[in-house]
Amino acid sequence: MAFRTKLIEYMKNSFNKKYMFEILNTNTCSEKYIEVENGVKLHITDTGTGQPVVLIPGLPMSDEIFKFTYDALVANGYRAIGITLRGFGKSDSAPQYNINLHARDLHVVLTTLELENVTLAGYSYGGSIAAYFIARYKPKNVIQLILISANVPSYIQRDNYPYGLTEEAFNEVIALSQTNLKEMVDVYGPLFQLEKVFMPLLLGNWITGINLQASQEAVTQGLIILRELDLRPLLSQIEIPTTIFHDKNDKTVPFELAEQTLLGIKNSKLVTFTQGGHWFIFTEIQKFNEELLKAITIYPGTFKTLPIVD
Repeated sequence: MAFRTKLIEYMKNSFNKKYMFEILNTNTCSEKYIEVENGVKLHITDTGTGQPVVLIPGLPMSDEIFKFTYDALVANGYRAIGITLRGFGKSDSAPQYNINLHARDLHVVLTTLELENVTLAGYSYGGSIAAYFIARYKPKNVIQLILISANVPSYIQRDNYPYGLTEEAFNEVIALSQTNLKEMVDVYGPLFQLEKVFMPLLLGNWITGINLQASQEAVTQGLIILRELDLRPLLSQIEIPTTIFHDKNDKTVPFELAEQTLLGIKNSKLVTFTQGGHWFIFTEIQKFNEELLKAITIYPGTFKTLPIVD
């Protein structure tokens, strides 16, 4: 609760450096490691009790980026679980990376933790993995999907699909990950295009520091996965309720992708944001947390509606 109180004060003070520094240096969550295959362990944040909300970060982030959301979930009676993908953050690197392995890793974690009635939320690249996992595995223990600034259905323009980035432009990003990883993962750099007017350097540099924990190979292979991944044929296989969160001004993952996802998933709805582009989970943290809680509690008989705690 103390962390949540500081967070509300932080928002009221419009990125006041004192409060920001306290929040970024506060750790109120329990951590563990889960072995997903021989010699490969993933870092997991697992805090709170109640219905589980599983959060998957984007590329090349760790689950630490959900620091601002964990406490809001716990304060409202939920169990918050963050999964850092292989090769990122404190998770082990691996000899290979592909979408099937990420989906299998997610299956192993959910099974190991014996989770039921799961809300699965994926941010950016994590959204692609979450959507693929639901379509391919059709897990009975996941009852709801939330896609946050997700690279779904396809991040790359294709035949009869003029949305997203051109393959030529994205190949330049892949090449940059091989020659200058620091520039590529910088939130103020050419890929993520965060505007300093929306987020101060202290917070932006904290996120970049998390990004720099990732292995170069995991980043490059993750980008190649995004280049090759086309989920359009699989969207109709996602049958559980799906909420799509996206900023209309997202320069990293264009808003038009969210619109295509909305058309492709039958039981879906779209919640829009307007400040911070790809980074509204930070720049509009209060609205994001409130909308996340609304999405979780909207289905009667599964979740108990709880007030948003300030």
